[in-house]
Amino acid sequence: MMTKFKDYQIDFFNKAQERFGRSIISKTEALELANEMGRKTATWFVNPKFRVARNQFQIPAFDGPQMVAQVVPINPEVSLEQPMIKNPVPVVDTTPVYVPSKDPNYVKFGFYKNLARIVKSGQFYPVWIQGLSGNGKTMMVEQVAAELKRELFRINITAETDEDDLLGHYTLVDGQTIWEDGPVVKAMERGALLLLDEIDYATMKIACLQPVLEGKGVYLKKINRWVEPSHGFNVVATANTKGKGSEDGRFIGTNIMNEAFLERFPITIEQEYPSVAVEKNIVTKLLDSLGCPDPDFAAKLVSWSDIIRKTFYDGGVDEIIATRRLAHICKAYSIFGDRLQAIELCINRFDEETKTSFKDLYTKVDADVNDKPEEVKQEEPELTEDSDLTPF
Repeated sequence: MMTKFKDYQIDFFNKAQERFGRSIISKTEALELANEMGRKTATWFVNPKFRVARNQFQIPAFDGPQMVAQVVPINPEVSLEQPMIKNPVPVVDTTPVYVPSKDPNYVKFGFYKNLARIVKSGQFYPVWIQGLSGNGKTMMVEQVAAELKRELFRINITAETDEDDLLGHYTLVDGQTIWEDGPVVKAMERGALLLLDEIDYATMKIACLQPVLEGKGVYLKKINRWVEPSHGFNVVATANTKGKGSEDGRFIGTNIMNEAFLERFPITIEQEYPSVAVEKNIVTKLLDSLGCPDPDFAAKLVSWSDIIRKTFYDGGVDEIIATRRLAHICKAYSIFGDRLQAIELCINRFDEETKTSFKDLYTKVDADVNDKPEEVKQEEPELTEDSDLTPF
């Protein structure tokens, strides 16, 4: 059933799209626009009917006047005599709102509560989270956003990530070249949380983020547009290193990053693996959710991984069992129903010596796995020269 809007409401929708160039605006933006239009409030719009996330409201589709495409130069520095590009100005943001879902198995630990305080404050305060692979850095950010019902833009950084990927670029739509905002600009305008995942894979191609990391606006030179961050916008970066490269070669592809860029992150969090007690809780809840509750297996898995990590930190082994790999083992166990088989399948990625030592260690932690009788294999008939090898 379509809602009938009054003329002043349709006028508000049009002006909002023209002003902000997107279909989702914040409460502050709505109230400011209403005041400019001579109205004291916009409570008819800022209500649960249009709410899509915390402090975010959706401009609905309606039957009414549509935006008119305008003609603008590709670059304001280019002479008007140069070829022009038809481009709807401003571009309406049709990107759906993404608020992560709460994971019922997630266990809060480490910097979680403090990160939640930073995000909840609404202050712009970039955070760099560094830690070994598979210890829950990205998931922590996602679950903070889920708990606070905050929209999240996650960008997985690579060596090829550049200004066009981050801030925006021209693209072809229905035979016309138009401008499309990048995820950084969308996050800024929506007051969302921006997650720069694996940021230490980046090169100086992401230097365009420096003004963004200062909490200031960013100038889109290709379309001569200035973008101001909305209230609540913040940046969180995750990385395996501190932007100084990987000395031991474990994280090939990570780069030594510009010092000026790194200085724009006020704090760096050194994320450790969860404690034995916390990790036991994580594994126990995961096994329960997979339909194969086994507290004894959970306890022995965590004890096994803890011994390996301590040996790794002491320089005794070159590999480590991450929390993520314990989750892989749990899933394999839920499928195959065999502890040792689940472990073997999930440690096969390591070299022969390492996986053998890891498997032997587990058999010492969990002696019961060796008590199971071996499967009796059916003996193959001995072949002779007279044997008939015809399959039928």
